[in-house]
Amino acid sequence: MSRQGEPEDPPQAVSVRRPDGEELPLLYDSPHSGRVYPEDFLPAAEMRLLLGGEDRFVDDLVIDAPSHGATLIKALFARTYIDPNRTPDDLDPHLLPEDWAEETAPSVNSERGVGLIFRLIGDAVPIYDRLLSADEIRHRIDAYWRPYHAALEDEMARLTERFGEVLHINWHSMQPVGNALAPDPGQKRPDFVLGDLYGTSCDPALTRFVADHLSALGYSVGLNDPYKGALIVERYGKPEEGRHTLQIEINRALYMDHGTLDRTGGFADLKDDLSTFTDELAGFARARLN
Repeated sequence: MSRQGEPEDPPQAVSVRRPDGEELPLLYDSPHSGRVYPEDFLPAAEMRLLLGGEDRFVDDLVIDAPSHGATLIKALFARTYIDPNRTPDDLDPHLLPEDWAEETAPSVNSERGVGLIFRLIGDAVPIYDRLLSADEIRHRIDAYWRPYHAALEDEMARLTERFGEVLHINWHSMQPVGNALAPDPGQKRPDFVLGDLYGTSCDPALTRFVADHLSALGYSVGLNDPYKGALIVERYGKPEEGRHTLQIEINRALYMDHGTLDRTGGFADLKDDLSTFTDELAGFARARLN
């Protein structure tokens, strides 16, 4: 509890769960499933739109990963508050105050309103009715973005040092059809999209294994279209150093109602299938140790 007039300490930014039993060189992370909306967010957009910006329930879909030998990292803060899958300088100039003195490098994401700090949500609805202050932006980076990446880097380094390599799955969800802020507006999407930066972020054997096993479970699988991987895949996928990172996007229509944003009857079936998949991936990781 802070003293009167002082700001409250920020909520915990990240959760890290290691296996209770056998540990394998297998790491899952879910950077966009956080549900904490810090008090200083102060959005003007409706909360329902912001909730739709979450990778809602993805962390729950893979929650049993540690029972299969995987370490599970998840962000606890909402990705619309600050997105850990963007660089710290990927700042939308439309949100910046006049006194922002640090260098910026807006990407195509910022141009679409979904950079480090989202300006737009849904079908291009403004999130704010104000500019952000320099202190707000720095606070979000220091209290949320940096702790998430510190945790991810620590676990990547720890597992690589112990096993010589790590198989890292970066979990996300996607809308069934691309919206106005997506790279593929109006396009229908498969059940899963794998992103490996066109074969450069991991051993191609990992991509093939994942694609084959998801297909064997009855799902349609796409590769690098419309999502090839963003900052996390680019930053941590270094196969030449034993760091193999693959992004997996799950079609929300498999498990979530687009209107209510609640789980559907398909959630339990998908969770069971992903548990089976994780068990198979654990076997793949185990075999690579021999």
